[in-house]
Amino acid sequence: MSQKTRHHNCLVSGLLFSTVALVLGLSGASCTQELDPPNVLFIAVDDLNTDLGTYGHDLVSSPHIDRLAARGVRFDRAYCQYPVCSPSRSSFLTGLYPEQTGVLTNQDSLRQHIPDIPTLPQWFREHGYHTARVGKIFHYGVPSQIGSDGMDDPASWSETVNPRGIDREIHDRIHTLVPNQFGGTLSWLSVDPEDGLHTDELGAASAIRIMEEQHPSRTGTPLFLAVGFYRPHTPFVAPAPYFELYPMDQINPVLEQPGDRDDIPIAALADRPRQRELTVEKRREIIQAYYASVSFMDAQVGRLLDALERLDLADNTIIVFVSDHGYHLGHHGLWQKGDLFEGSVRAPLIIAAPEGLHEGSGTEALVELVDLYPTLVDLAGLPAPEHLKGSSLRPILEDTDRPGRSSAFSVGWSRAAWMHPEIGARSVLGYSIRTKRFRYTEWNGGDAGSELYDYEEDPMEINNLVEAPIYADTLAQLKRLMESRKRTAK
Repeated sequence: MSQKTRHHNCLVSGLLFSTVALVLGLSGASCTQELDPPNVLFIAVDDLNTDLGTYGHDLVSSPHIDRLAARGVRFDRAYCQYPVCSPSRSSFLTGLYPEQTGVLTNQDSLRQHIPDIPTLPQWFREHGYHTARVGKIFHYGVPSQIGSDGMDDPASWSETVNPRGIDREIHDRIHTLVPNQFGGTLSWLSVDPEDGLHTDELGAASAIRIMEEQHPSRTGTPLFLAVGFYRPHTPFVAPAPYFELYPMDQINPVLEQPGDRDDIPIAALADRPRQRELTVEKRREIIQAYYASVSFMDAQVGRLLDALERLDLADNTIIVFVSDHGYHLGHHGLWQKGDLFEGSVRAPLIIAAPEGLHEGSGTEALVELVDLYPTLVDLAGLPAPEHLKGSSLRPILEDTDRPGRSSAFSVGWSRAAWMHPEIGARSVLGYSIRTKRFRYTEWNGGDAGSELYDYEEDPMEINNLVEAPIYADTLAQLKRLMESRKRTAK
């Protein structure tokens, strides 16, 4: 029986009971309490930006992510709290800000800092759910740790699967800007479909198997299934047909504009070796591989959605689709992540929930990924743990015109030491707030530079307005807001 059918029957039964109760003076619990608890499908993607059809990109093919958005709510202004994998994931999986988790690099261990805080899946497990992880949810070094437990959190899961596919076995064939490096630098490869199954294909198959084996109608237990896809994280490895979706002459790379970086503090520029030296043709080749990886990952999302429908789970499953942060592909001369510009901290987020919430809508409400934990707890009808710092997005899911937060907050160590070691690898911490119109960023409290961008006038962040007299009042207001956000995030 589908969730809609159960809901209809519950309403009918409730009306009959109410009539009898009025006549006989009876009382009783609401019928809605008898509905099955909702399942959760939590899809986390690695290094995905908003270059997707549903976000208005005119080239990228993402039909399955688009159809998920058509049955849910697309958040157009969702921001991560730290634009690097482990700090971001540790934040949204605990409902805490990065300085509260203690995870500020990919090497930091979550449980060394907060051993007793229940994670999002752990909370569901403690409240009667079967929690399953497939692939990368907590941090993994990619690609070296594919197929292992990585930096997983065992207390979070009832079962785990670590897929390892052909993409992990062919490193000797991968094109890379830096010899023998694949994860931290741009690297890519088109693979013959006959070569074998990829990690994300194996992951999707394992997730579908878990849906079948742990079907609530069979087990009597609701399911929290977290699926972490590795693409489009470097190396951008995908089957050749996905590369063919993107002819080179249709790819128009973003080129660094002359003078763009002149007013940007060195601390803000997360440069990586050889990435500013790329020719236009090499840029096209790399972007083609990134988009091929996106479309390949999208196909795996489609397999999961198809399985939900086939197994009659779709009507009673909350679906989250999220990336841990954004990705640049050339803007400001930057190609990857780890900085506090819009392209790095803005992330795709889609939530589709059972009936009663908005469907097929986008919202411009400002939200943070730290809001995911309280949102899922709220939608599932579970009590909320006391430690949560985010806010439930349910009101926005019910009314997409709600404004959301007044600001979105992000933090990060400067990665400029890659190219400018004189500033110190861990000596410069940056904070950034995004309001509806502005972004204000300061490095080392402003001592290493500050930035102010007006997105109404300058959506590409070309002009740093921090010294512009006409913005002095705005700057002062944003500085006060920044201090307030810092206090609540520590």
